[in-house]
Amino acid sequence: MTHWKEFGLRHRVPLSARTQVVEAPDRLRPFLEQRYRLLAEPLRGIHAGEEIMHGLYERTATGVDTDAIIDAAQVFLASLNEEQRGRTCFAMDAVEWRTWLNIHVNFYRHGVMLEELDEAGRRCGLNLLRATLSARGFKQARDIMRVNEFLAALTGSHDEFGQWPYFISIFGTPSSELPWGWQIDGHHLNLNCVVLGDQLIVAPAFMGSEPCQFDDGPLAGTHLFADEQRAGFNLIRSFSGEQRERGIVRPSIAPEALPKNMQHPVDGRMLAGAFQDNARIEYEGVRGADMSDAQRQLLRSLVGIYVGWTRDGHAGVQMHRVEQHLDETWFSWMGATGDEGPFYYRVHSPVVLVEFDHHPGVVFDNLMPTPHHIHTVVRAPNGGDYGTDWLRQHHEHFDHSHGYHRRR
Repeated sequence: MTHWKEFGLRHRVPLSARTQVVEAPDRLRPFLEQRYRLLAEPLRGIHAGEEIMHGLYERTATGVDTDAIIDAAQVFLASLNEEQRGRTCFAMDAVEWRTWLNIHVNFYRHGVMLEELDEAGRRCGLNLLRATLSARGFKQARDIMRVNEFLAALTGSHDEFGQWPYFISIFGTPSSELPWGWQIDGHHLNLNCVVLGDQLIVAPAFMGSEPCQFDDGPLAGTHLFADEQRAGFNLIRSFSGEQRERGIVRPSIAPEALPKNMQHPVDGRMLAGAFQDNARIEYEGVRGADMSDAQRQLLRSLVGIYVGWTRDGHAGVQMHRVEQHLDETWFSWMGATGDEGPFYYRVHSPVVLVEFDHHPGVVFDNLMPTPHHIHTVVRAPNGGDYGTDWLRQHHEHFDHSHGYHRRR
């Protein structure tokens, strides 16, 4: 496999990661126009089949407190001045939840940018991530930000890249009783966290990187998505011949082997990326009910790696939900199953959807997808994203017509 250091840099028209870009270049305009149309649809949730499945996200006590997340959010808000808080705080039902975008260009960004804060303010922002994520999830998020700083140095384009052009927004009021949430939005790192009482969900959650592995320099030893990649290999390589026939949807993701709709400049093979909040995505591949006990354990382990981005106690709650639907959890694959070739895989059940995708270069000039550029996304179908179904249940029991969630 070619090392990323052997690639050249792609020629790009520089577009800012910091100042909002109003006029999109011609090549991105159709993509952005489609996203605006999707945003106009009322939020329902990703689903398979005609209808959303209801009753999958019951509002039951988890026994796992959220105090540390609430405290971190309150401290972060207190660290901001009045003008910054005005840009950071949104209504719980604000459309800004849905305008995250994983590319480096600032088309939709909102909230307060970590870069404009002093060191203490940035530390408060990072502590919100630390309180919400597991140690592994937090390290991966920080490594993604550090790789973005590496890209700034490598390309000399410090307006496009950097460690700190990541925007944090708070939705609602951090509280142990009322629903609220937070979002971080920037290049290859987009997390949406909703808290309601002792319940927590982090979805949609997007993490990616280009490149992913460093052998020397300040990032020596950094290897992003190694666990996610290895767990996918473990499962597909356990399949029998008949399972592989059903599970491998396409044998290659090389550009010449795929139709144009599977070579999206932003989403690649992904169906559940940014703005796809109501996408209808059908199950395909091999379902858990048709796997052996050993394969089902590999499937659990694979999902657990992604669910494990979230703090441990709440990750356990989510894994319990996943295991209740393990028979209905499908695994599909596109591409090579050897160590060298690029691939894509999807895990899909009524309560979790995971996509892993190798991409061609954006910073680098390789046209072939490689393991040097990876996108991953985690969704909670059928109303789990953004806590949608929890909020529906909450509003059925509490009257907030006078606007506890009005923008401050």
